[in-house]
Amino acid sequence: MSNVTRIRHELPVSTDIVHAVAEFDAALVKAIDAAKDAGLPQGLLVSLMHGHAHAESHKMVAK
Repeated sequence: MSNVTRIRHELPVSTDIVHAVAEFDAALVKAIDAAKDAGLPQGLLVSLMHGHAHAESHKMVAK
């Protein structure tokens, strides 16, 4: 896990990271709103997000 970056140890973060996090957050909000508007049940939305988070965590740890 030596390739995992802990942002809290890198403070202050660069403006590139701040910008990327803001764009990522805005994209998530937009996608969640679109899913809710389409009638996706909240439980399914949460489970999909949890599944993707788990898969990404596994990719980081398995390398």
